[in-house]
Amino acid sequence: MNFILADRIAPTPWRNGGGETRELWVGPSVTDWRVRLSLADIAQDGPFSAFPGVQRHFAVVEGAGVVLTLAGRAHTVTAGGDPVAFDGALAPGCRLVDGPTRDLNLMLQGGACGELLLVNPEAPWHSPHPWRACFVTDPAVLLLPQGEALPLAARCLVTGLPSGPLRLMPSGTGPSFWVGVTGL
Repeated sequence: MNFILADRIAPTPWRNGGGETRELWVGPSVTDWRVRLSLADIAQDGPFSAFPGVQRHFAVVEGAGVVLTLAGRAHTVTAGGDPVAFDGALAPGCRLVDGPTRDLNLMLQGGACGELLLVNPEAPWHSPHPWRACFVTDPAVLLLPQGEALPLAARCLVTGLPSGPLRLMPSGTGPSFWVGVTGL
């Protein structure tokens, strides 16, 4: 397992000036990626960048939320709410609900498919995907299939999770997420 602390990654400003991104994990390589996980800070209203051929999964982890306009329909995404998945070519408009947000993004291309799921601390996660990860907003404890309990720091991504039932026990109210990918 690998532990990646978002706060130790320098943010990169967006080309449109609307925010910045911390790239948490890219694979199998930076130049030929199929999977990209990032943590973005959205500072102002504006459109997302278009990513043709990319399936995007988006979740708010901090802040009041955003309203994404996809194909003429408004989708409100809030911290603690389910992630939304969409075609990256759509480049939705984004309006902040009440101030800046911090958001988790899963981008898949080149035959990769997967899921970004909100953690339910009451239920174990069984994933059929060979590549598994979790992201926690607040400190948490990761319970492994063998009964081991691993403490996790806030804004931590853990990659290389084992198969079998996993559970996350967050210590705060911020959302946590499971990530499963096939085709990496």
